[in-house]
Amino acid sequence: MDKIRITKQFNFETGHALYGYDGKCRNVHGHSYKLSVTVIGTPIMDTSNVKYGMVIDFGDLKRIVKEEIVDKFDHATVFNKNTPHVELAKELSDRGHNVILVEYQPTSENMVIDFSGKIIERLPENIQLHSLKLQETDTSFAEWYASDNM
Repeated sequence: MDKIRITKQFNFETGHALYGYDGKCRNVHGHSYKLSVTVIGTPIMDTSNVKYGMVIDFGDLKRIVKEEIVDKFDHATVFNKNTPHVELAKELSDRGHNVILVEYQPTSENMVIDFSGKIIERLPENIQLHSLKLQETDTSFAEWYASDNM
């Protein structure tokens, strides 16, 4: 059977700050992230299946990524909960802001690792996550490939 890769793209706005960083990104700021999610599988060949010919319905992939990532991270501010930023996070949260505290420095590299785990847990067993590309700016992005993580 032929393996096929399909990709769906997502956009969301997220703020963050990098505690201890020696450049501008130590300040709270935001990005218009672009996330490309590529999965791999075999198209369904059962002609009686309503998903006949699909690897996965784009709508099903969209639902997974929206629920796990976009709906949570869009217009949120992400801080490493193991830094003094937790005090700022509490104040923002107390004022009604959407704040996410994570176990890691919220770089694109670490976010894409986090996202890969969240997506993998939700995919049907016959579909594998092939890669993620998290674009932070027009010229800067982090990529995660399953083949690099075996």
